[in-house]
Amino acid sequence: MPAGLASTSPFDPAQGVGDIHHPSAGSDRPDAVMRSLIQRHLVSTLARHSSSATPRDWWVATVLSLRDSIHERMIATQAVHNAQNVRRIYYFSLEYLMGRLFGNNLLATGLYDTAREALTSLGQDFESVRDTEVDMGLGNGGLGRLAACFLDSLATLDYPALGYGIYYEFGLFKQAFVNGHQMEHPDSWTIFGDPWEIVRPEYTQEVRLYGRVENVFDDRGNYRPRWVDTKTILGVPHDIPIAGYGTKTVNLLRLWASKATEDFDLVAFNSGGYVEAVREKAVGETVSKVLYPNDKTENGKELRLVQQYFFVACSLRDILRRHFRTPGNSWDNFADKVAVQLNDTHPAIAIVELMRILIDEHHVAWDPAWDIVCKTFAYTNHTLLPEALEKWSVGLFERVLPRHLQLIYDINARLMQTVEVRWPGDNEKKRICSLIEENHGKGVRMANLAVVGSHAVNGVAALHTALLKKDLFPEFDALYPGRFQNKTNGITPRRWLLKCNPRLSALISAKIGDGWARDLDQLRQLEKFADNTAFQREFMAIKRANKEDLAAVIAAECGVTVSPDALFDVQIKRLHEYKRQHLNLLHILALYRRLLQQPNLDIVPRVFVFAAKAAPGYDLAKNIIRAINVIGARINADTRVNGKLKVAFLPNYRVSLAEKIIPAADISEQISTAGKEASGTGNMKLALNGSLTIGTLDGANVEIREEVGDDNIFIFGLTVEEVEALRARGYSPWDLYQRDEELRAVIDWIGSDYFTPGEHGAFGALHGSLMHGGDPYLVLADFRSYSDCHARIDAAYRDKTAWARMAILNTARMGKFSSDRTIREYANDIWALKPVPIK
Repeated sequence: MPAGLASTSPFDPAQGVGDIHHPSAGSDRPDAVMRSLIQRHLVSTLARHSSSATPRDWWVATVLSLRDSIHERMIATQAVHNAQNVRRIYYFSLEYLMGRLFGNNLLATGLYDTAREALTSLGQDFESVRDTEVDMGLGNGGLGRLAACFLDSLATLDYPALGYGIYYEFGLFKQAFVNGHQMEHPDSWTIFGDPWEIVRPEYTQEVRLYGRVENVFDDRGNYRPRWVDTKTILGVPHDIPIAGYGTKTVNLLRLWASKATEDFDLVAFNSGGYVEAVREKAVGETVSKVLYPNDKTENGKELRLVQQYFFVACSLRDILRRHFRTPGNSWDNFADKVAVQLNDTHPAIAIVELMRILIDEHHVAWDPAWDIVCKTFAYTNHTLLPEALEKWSVGLFERVLPRHLQLIYDINARLMQTVEVRWPGDNEKKRICSLIEENHGKGVRMANLAVVGSHAVNGVAALHTALLKKDLFPEFDALYPGRFQNKTNGITPRRWLLKCNPRLSALISAKIGDGWARDLDQLRQLEKFADNTAFQREFMAIKRANKEDLAAVIAAECGVTVSPDALFDVQIKRLHEYKRQHLNLLHILALYRRLLQQPNLDIVPRVFVFAAKAAPGYDLAKNIIRAINVIGARINADTRVNGKLKVAFLPNYRVSLAEKIIPAADISEQISTAGKEASGTGNMKLALNGSLTIGTLDGANVEIREEVGDDNIFIFGLTVEEVEALRARGYSPWDLYQRDEELRAVIDWIGSDYFTPGEHGAFGALHGSLMHGGDPYLVLADFRSYSDCHARIDAAYRDKTAWARMAILNTARMGKFSSDRTIREYANDIWALKPVPIK
């Protein structure tokens, strides 16, 4: 890390270890104290001699030394929050894409250089020690990464907060490629333990499932439903401290691991039933075994529903424990002290669970119970795709959560009364608003439940929110005026610039000071350097150095040699049709074809970099991955293109890999079909690091254009209104196929065995989707505009001065997209939350 980077933290480095006194330190210098602590933990905690310690041992010892300080602050933070009986935000998310915590926590506490110096003085290579950390397997895509950014901002801004989720034993999966195919392997990220976590068995919660509902008389002679004959599993909390940057606040991420109530059947074991003896243990621990089990099977669907209920049931019980331990707290002030944010529909069953607790266990009447529920919850919607809005079959709900299904019907009955008052006699409005879908088999609509049971519903970009109100939930917007609002997503600059791009961070701090890491709007001061020749030269030299680093990663991971002088064109995101990696592929094929037809064609050399995982059950997405890999391999090996075109698909996309790709990108591909991407955050990360966006007017691209200016972004394709008009007229991809000779040629290539000799139909799923499947995401409709836009990029990249200016202005104008701004808006507009600084 360049000299001076640690100074970007306003936190006094000496404070990081100054609270911990060790008699053998022999010096008050922070690096000497840190060195002493590392040595102590190496011997006392890990029972290792320095001569036999592995890099991972040194990493763990350093983590434990840093953790000592973080834990002290965590205890102090919780003590202040409890003493003041503060209002807290509880963030419910099924995933948190945390990445690696070592570098971020060192930066947050101001100890990055201190740890480096201490390890160096102990004869250890800092980078080798740092790189032994593995990414936490707690998330998948943008939803989980957003949650991680929010936790960082909540702590940095001193807001009392606690995140809740699941402690997955295995992450989504480790991705490898065999003959171009995606292969999924277990992501055993917990196999050697994780030194950041704190297990809290004393806060274990019981969760009931299955069973049946019977009606019994209560003490007053009234019938009351009772949930009986249930199965029980345990939720054991694992806490991960979240240290704020440049502040003493340390919040918590609490993750639930499932355990069986009975681990071992000794009678069965003694009778020779060795497998049966641990059957209950295996079943109980399955719930938190893996992130997003494949839901193509009924068992997979059931496990997903159980997972969602398990984590919200544990979390609500924990919130109640925390609330009622404070003298004077009651249900009367519950909604004053507790705010719960539902990150998408996965935790929406929490609405029904809190209602069940209030009515069944505390005998609160319906109306005041529902008032408490609605004041407690708020819901963030993350998708405009109707098929992505969760629905569970009534039969599954009745089997797994029979009492909750009854309550859903009760909520729905009252909802239908409200709809009748608003639109008398309009059964179509009732059908649309109902929590129960009657078509194609009865199902429970979790998004409708989340809207009805929350006091606020937000989209995650201005366009997304407008479309939510206009297309997805117009009836609910009319039914609940003012409930819908926008909160454009953001990213934490601590990870996505300060940590991942230390060279650029040091340059920025040298020019404008180090306050930007806590106030990203300060980057606007860089505008005055956009035309400065010396600054442009420094800025682009850093970009090239980052490209050299990525080129080394590509060589190691893909066996492909690329030139850092080429334009690095990057598309890194979850593999989904609407994100249109296959549009990118069609353009690559078009360039390849042009080069074969015109070997002397003058184009800027390009390296197309992909990284993405496809869901295990998403066959078309996996076919797109194989197509990119196989076609890329042919292009890379073809000497006729003379190195002007390279394709690299980096395997096993994850946060730590993104941190290597993003600083090196010249072009950021944000090419979703207009109206399909809710927001996107990769667009923000790439632009912040000086990458220029090629994109449609979709999601947050619209707002990025507003910030950086039309001259500093490359926009192409149909708008939302044009997409709607095209569909209304009737869209036929065959018309475009017939009219555009180049497009027809590359699609025919995909449909042939040119790239897979002897293997006919290798890319049949992709070809079929584009042609026989109606091209649902309008790839052909946007191809020519996309190709022409890339021609403009080619021309622009040749003017190095103008390109440097555009790149600098992209970095300078990203202040709006800090997650700090987003969190302040949530706190002010939805949560009614105040910061509580820790002295």
